[in-house]
Parts: sequence; C-alpha cells; structure tokens
Amino acid sequence: MIARLRRAYRGMRLGTRLALGLGALSLVVFAVVGTALTTYMRDYLSAQLDTQLAQAQIAQSKSIADYGTLTGKKYYSWYYAVYDVKDGGPELRRPEDPADLPKDVDDLTALASAQTAAHTELLRTEYLRGAGTYRLRACEVKPGVVLVSAAPMDEIQDTVGQLITIQVVTFALALLALVVFGRRMLRRGLKPLSDMATTAHGIASHDLTESAARLPLRADGRDGGPEVDELRTAFNTMLEHIDDSLAVRAEAEQRLRRFVADASHELRTPLMSVRGYADLFQYAAANAPEERERHLARLRAEAARMGVLLDDLLLLARLDAAEVETPLRLQDADLVELVCQAADAFRAGRPDHPLTVPAGPRPVMLRMDPLRIRQVVDNLLTNAAVHTPAGTKVSVEVGVAPGWAEVRVTDTGPGIPPDDRDRVFDRFYRVDKARSRDRGGSGLGLAVAQSLVRAHGGRIELSSEPGSTVFTVCLPWNGAGPSGR
Repeated sequence: MIARLRRAYRGMRLGTRLALGLGALSLVVFAVVGTALTTYMRDYLSAQLDTQLAQAQIAQSKSIADYGTLTGKKYYSWYYAVYDVKDGGPELRRPEDPADLPKDVDDLTALASAQTAAHTELLRTEYLRGAGTYRLRACEVKPGVVLVSAAPMDEIQDTVGQLITIQVVTFALALLALVVFGRRMLRRGLKPLSDMATTAHGIASHDLTESAARLPLRADGRDGGPEVDELRTAFNTMLEHIDDSLAVRAEAEQRLRRFVADASHELRTPLMSVRGYADLFQYAAANAPEERERHLARLRAEAARMGVLLDDLLLLARLDAAEVETPLRLQDADLVELVCQAADAFRAGRPDHPLTVPAGPRPVMLRMDPLRIRQVVDNLLTNAAVHTPAGTKVSVEVGVAPGWAEVRVTDTGPGIPPDDRDRVFDRFYRVDKARSRDRGGSGLGLAVAQSLVRAHGGRIELSSEPGSTVFTVCLPWNGAGPSGR
C-alpha cells in the first residue's frame, strides 16, 4: 500500500506535489498552533476557576465560622462538604441540603484527610461518579473544621470543545483554500518550466527555429521573477550553442561529403588514365614495340601525379588530426634563405614568369618546419604561375611586423573574382572550372598551404584586384635575430 502511494505521488505533476507538500507543512503548523491555543485556553479557564473557588471559600469559611451555615454562599451545581477533624480523622457533618453532597463523597473525604495532614489548602481535579469532572479545593475554616468545595468543569470542557471545533473547521477551510489557490499559483509560477519542456520536445523533433526554440524574457520580472528569467537566459544560451554546434556539424558533414566526392572524382581520372595507358602498353608490347617507352612514360607520369594527390590528401588528414599527431618537425631556420631557395627553384621551372625578390631583412629566424614552409611558398608561387598567363610578373618578399614574420607573394595577373575569394582555400576548389587538370592542378595547393600555416600558429591573407593579387603568409615571430635565440 505504501509503495503504491509512493508511485502515485511520484507520478503527480510538480505543481500538485508542491501544493500537497505545502498543505502537509501547513497542517503541521495548524496542529501546533491549535494545540498551543487550546492548552492556553484550558489553563486560563482552569486558573480562573481556581481563583473563583478560593474567593468563594473565603466567604463560605467566614459564614461557617460566624453562623455555622452556608446560607446565601452557595453556587449552582457546586458541592460542599464540612468535616470535623477528630482523632479518628475527618468526620462529615450532616449537610444543610442533601443536594450539597454528591452520591459518592469518597474523593471529597480523601482530599479533607490530605488537607488535615498537610495543613494547607489543596486543589485537585476528580471525576465524581454520576456527576462529572469537578475541581476540588480543601481549606481549614478554623482549627478542627475543614471545608471542601467542588466546582464543575463542564463549562471549561464545553468552551474548549467549541474552540477545538472552530479551529478544526477554520484550519480545514484554510488548508483547502491554501492547497487550491496555492496549486494555481504554483502552476503559474512553474509555467516557464512547462514552456521549457515544450521547447525541449521541439528540439527533440529537430525544430530549432527562433520562434519554437527560444523562451521570451520579461523585462518587468513577472511570471517567475528574476530567478526564472536567469533560467530562461541560460536555457536560450544553451539552445544557441546547440544551434551553432549543429550548424557547424552540418557544415562539416557537408564539406566532408563534398571532399570525399571531389577526392573520388580526382582519383578516378588518373586511375582511368593509368588503366588506359596500361592497355596501350600491353598492345604496344605485342604489336608496336617502338611505342612502349612512350606509353610507359605516360604511365609513370600519371602514377606520379596520383602519388602527389594522395600525399596531399594524407597531409591534410594528418593536419586535421594535429591534436593527436603533429606532422611538423620544428627547428630554428632562416625564413629569408628559405624563400630565396624557393625563388631559385621557381625561376628554373617557370622561366615564362619573371620573378623578383625585393631586398628584405636578413636573416629572419623562426621556429618552424623548413620543409613545410618551403612547401607553402612553392604552392603559392606555383598557384601564381598556373592561374596567370605567360609573361605575368611575380614577386616574393619577406617582411616583419610586431610579433609576425610575413611572406608576400604578388602577381600582376587578372585577379580573383570577388565571389571566389572566400573559397579559394577550400579543397578541390578551382576558380576557373573549365581549366584542365594538367594546367589547373588538383585544387589542393592552397588548402594544403593554409593548413600548414595554421599548424604553425599563423594565417594566410588574400587581397586581389585586377592587376594585383597578393597572398600574405603571417607566421609568429619573437623578433630575435641570429644571436637572440
């Protein structure tokens, strides 16, 4: 039974449970207040009755001492017993009126005996058979005479009973009103939590729109107060973070799908070329031996091209997982010397693009991976040559700024359209979609360059307009020279 009640209580709504808890607490408070008030009233009325008994016995004792009777000193429904104290104990006098004595006088006689032994006034509450509960008081009228008076307590009991009834009815109505109206107030106060639950259900159904997944804030502090507004703010902030995280995740998944599709497409072309040249080589080996070397050379070229593409993909994958495994081998190296070496290689391989290297600071020592930074410079120079017509001037320059060392690669080509500038660093992205792969590359050069620079803690900036396209590589630099390391 108790377990069933517990389950029923746990199944209630929070507002109902709080209202019941508040009602139980109020019931305890009402019980304590009612008990204290009833006890105080009973004691107060009992004290008043004791005072009335004492005052009445003073007058009654004087009447007995002077006239030997209680005429005119009696109270309705009171009992009176006069005892003469002798050696054998108190002896009851014959009453003036038989109604002055109850049917059973043993309790009155016992109190008279106790007073005789104690020689002081005594008070006692007794239940007299056939009469009810009475308050008894014994006092000495004069030496050898004891008066015992008994006052009924029916009025006290009736008053206390009425008080208890009034308290029970009043407290029951107050408790009922408290539970009913308290439940309404709690429901109103907990309404923001219900709104949050509704919003959470909306989130569960992947509805993160502004109207469905945000809680309104009240500037006047109503409907929950500042604490609920703080909870609303925290909840909305959490939803914004979740929304942003889901957007980033969706974008990352989209980029991953696009990357996989582009990689599959890029690998498909050299693989089909390798297959075709392998078939041609097999045919030439049987029918035209003089063509074998030419087909074999094309096979090697396609295999080398596919190897470069796979190396770039592997490098990008390792850079994406840099928090687990870094592909960099850092050492102190001179950036100016590295750029000069890249310029010499470019002049040898691209004689149709005149290259200039303006004088800059010598040397610029950096903590870097020389092979990877050389790869960045080579990619930027190759990009300038591939995407500009023959005869376009190219320059590479090393500069320094507070905290940074910079490498600027500039060409005087037609520039990059504004719509393409934000995507030139995406993997497999080509500005000119019609450009052939032999001339336009795989679309990974700038993506690899940006990833390598970021792995060094730097960045690549692009500015382009017709006649001037500038790629600026910024690498962290502590400003130390050769002797300052």
